[in-house]
Amino acid sequence: MNISWADGEVLFDLIIKNNYKKALEIGTSTGHSAIWIAWALSKTGGKLITVEINEYRYKNALENFKEAGLSNYIDARLADAHELVPKLKGPFDFVFVDADKNWYKNYLKLLLPKLEVDGCFTAHNVSSRRTRGIREFIEYLRSLPNMETTIDRSSWSGISISYKKSDSQIII
Repeated sequence: MNISWADGEVLFDLIIKNNYKKALEIGTSTGHSAIWIAWALSKTGGKLITVEINEYRYKNALENFKEAGLSNYIDARLADAHELVPKLKGPFDFVFVDADKNWYKNYLKLLLPKLEVDGCFTAHNVSSRRTRGIREFIEYLRSLPNMETTIDRSSWSGISISYKKSDSQIII
């Protein structure tokens, strides 16, 4: 249920290359991806908000953050992202989504207004378009004129990487 080493490197490199500082992760699991993100943010002076709905995984992630020495860079929240994400103020310059795939499009719609121009919206496990919601998410993402999207396939799972190019009106 965690990201691969290759996927972790992709996230780390994106944050370092773009000097991102205000990150959000939806779907903490046991914290492996958050550790990669927080490690990069420790170099840029940033902080990560990460959201997990499952209490067991959340507690496990907190221990992993402590063991990695990255707790100061992570604001871990035990919550239902469907309820919490609309309440988050932002702005964010980096978003990583690895939760309920059929909600990826909804997360994008909720977060796009809170994503800074030149910010990056990434989503995990997009290689399998048979997974419920992935095809619709990718098609919607590619239809947005203010988003520039590529798919990183350095691992089997695939990560969509989308840069926000302007704050032009988004049709929902």
